[in-house]
Amino acid sequence: MKVFKSIATSLILSLFFVTGSYAQKLSGKATYISKSKMELGNWGARMSEAQKKQIASRLKNRLEKTYKLTFNKTESSFKEEEKIDAISGATDSWGAYFTRGDHYKNISSNELVQSQEFYGKRFLIKDDLYKIDWTIGSESKKIGNYTCYKAKAFVPYSELNWYNFSWGDLRKPEGKEGEQEENLVVVEAWYTPQIPMAQGPAEFWGLPGFILEVSAQNTTLLCTEIVLDNDVQLEIDAPDNGKEITKVDYTKTIREKMVEMRNNRMGRRRG
Repeated sequence: MKVFKSIATSLILSLFFVTGSYAQKLSGKATYISKSKMELGNWGARMSEAQKKQIASRLKNRLEKTYKLTFNKTESSFKEEEKIDAISGATDSWGAYFTRGDHYKNISSNELVQSQEFYGKRFLIKDDLYKIDWTIGSESKKIGNYTCYKAKAFVPYSELNWYNFSWGDLRKPEGKEGEQEENLVVVEAWYTPQIPMAQGPAEFWGLPGFILEVSAQNTTLLCTEIVLDNDVQLEIDAPDNGKEITKVDYTKTIREKMVEMRNNRMGRRRG
């Protein structure tokens, strides 16, 4: 979290006095910066520092992202701001296959809607919103003008990564949901009761206040700007284009496609 210290110090936040009617009408827009640590494993141990820096530079678009969250009391829309690759001048198409698409959640109806494009096909994932079982602590800190409190949860790996893929996934047994549920990820969030709604970025929600920072696995999301409005109730639109599918079936679709690609590549080598 130290990487965000300077950002949090200069955070631009608009603070309003909280009243009952304010909480009912409250909506707004927030900007989040996402930063991920580069995991190179045993392969990285054999690399020089210069090589690591070169790889980090090439993967910058995947390791550092900017998102916009539009929200009201019950709904939110979370979208990534597209960046141009500084080296090639193009968008990161390969990485885009396995990143979060436009994300919509309704915390009142427990509804998730997310658009994903995978090798020319557009999917519309519709599923139940995962309810996170938070443990609230007493530790606090300031993020901008807001006093935030720490909360912690253990979330199944599959709930955070159902749209993602790594070649190591093909070594895992397919269809054994029990094993997947046991693989839990530690999630740490900082929320502020000064913004009285249970919203947050991405799939994170359900705390007695707005989530300004959250960390899971090797990634941290930090709110760097938020603008609130207690006069207008923003309308939030869910994605509506693509083949409707559940999270489980979408994960299965990705796996089958990647197995096909691997087998085709191995066949060409043998030929």
